[in-house]
Amino acid sequence: MDSFLGKYSPYLYAILRIVSGLLYAMHGSQKLFGWPGDKPAVELVSLMGLAGIIELVGGLLIMIGLLTTWAAFIASGQMAAAYFIAHAPQAALPLLNGGELAVIYCFLFLYIASKGAGIWSVDGARRTHPVTALHT
Repeated sequence: MDSFLGKYSPYLYAILRIVSGLLYAMHGSQKLFGWPGDKPAVELVSLMGLAGIIELVGGLLIMIGLLTTWAAFIASGQMAAAYFIAHAPQAALPLLNGGELAVIYCFLFLYIASKGAGIWSVDGARRTHPVTALHT
């Protein structure tokens, strides 16, 4: 399998980062603005409002690949907190408490935090820019 998809690994990782960042940002926009969907917006100065801000801003940063390591690390922590605050008290297993998405996001963002932005990112463009390379 390595010979089939291995050569596309940087591109597939970039697509994973972009799509997951966009979807995460949409969770934040839904909390903060009620869009997409018809859910009412949450109070900005609340735990859910803070979660919405982290999701919207963090998701956009992850999507474009800017400050990716930090944004993904914070997003991972927010998803771990969301799981233990909102889901774990309901049942022991994620499959029973509806927390699968929080767990998946948590570990996905932890992986992105460890790997960095990769190609097709602002971080990657800044790292390979000739002027930036002279100063690092």
